[in-house]
Amino acid sequence: MPGEPVFYTTQLQAGLGMVEETKLLLGLYQPGMNSAQLCEAALRSGQFPLVSARRLRNIVVECFGPRYLKHEVAMYLKPLAEVLPTHQLVPLLLVFTAQANRILADFIRDIYWPSYSAGRSDLNKADATDFVQNAVRDGKTRTPWSESTIRRVSGYLLGCCADFGLLSAGRSATRSIQPVRIQSTTVLFFAYHLRFAGLSDNAVLNHQLWGLFGLEPGDVRDELKRLASNGWWIIQSAAGTTRITWLLPNMEDVTRVIAAPVINQG
Repeated sequence: MPGEPVFYTTQLQAGLGMVEETKLLLGLYQPGMNSAQLCEAALRSGQFPLVSARRLRNIVVECFGPRYLKHEVAMYLKPLAEVLPTHQLVPLLLVFTAQANRILADFIRDIYWPSYSAGRSDLNKADATDFVQNAVRDGKTRTPWSESTIRRVSGYLLGCCADFGLLSAGRSATRSIQPVRIQSTTVLFFAYHLRFAGLSDNAVLNHQLWGLFGLEPGDVRDELKRLASNGWWIIQSAAGTTRITWLLPNMEDVTRVIAAPVINQG
């Protein structure tokens, strides 16, 4: 029901960014597949020779399924995963991972970007631990977490940010902040993804997913204006109101435009 609280979970323990595994699974995915069918296809494929059957099932059911099957977005990501360079695919995976893991989304919006804006050059385990401890204290978990769980989840947050290129890789307790500028392909995909989900023009501009890239609504509007010359939409703003004429009819056309060579050069 609308308005029900979304509790933080430990689901990231099943897998962090899982970028390479996701690309392989998208290659195996066929529209209409559920987690069990995709898992069987992955087991038969031989593309995961170093992964046990149990671990592979966990990856599909606990990671891939909630992120890409639950809302049937895998059908749009599949053709993109076949042609996009990794640096253009990763932001798309970041958004869907954050939407499936509220704790990651809030950490990026509430800790990562404010830290960058304040001039910090890194984040450390203490930053993540404080964030998780405060969340537990504020009742954002269904039940109180033990100190060991808090420590583990704190590590997952930093590791996941590293997998998606927001923080430096490695096992250090301190990770360098590596802010990335939102890409044209990301703006195109999610602007239309939100539009086809039934959101109004202003709701698209104000959606919280843009905060994963450090953007405020005004920044989003500027991005849409910058990209209007590509023929993806027409945008008009006056007296604090923004109106967008959407020129692509469906997500299939959106994915075809994104996969076009002229876009991939960016």
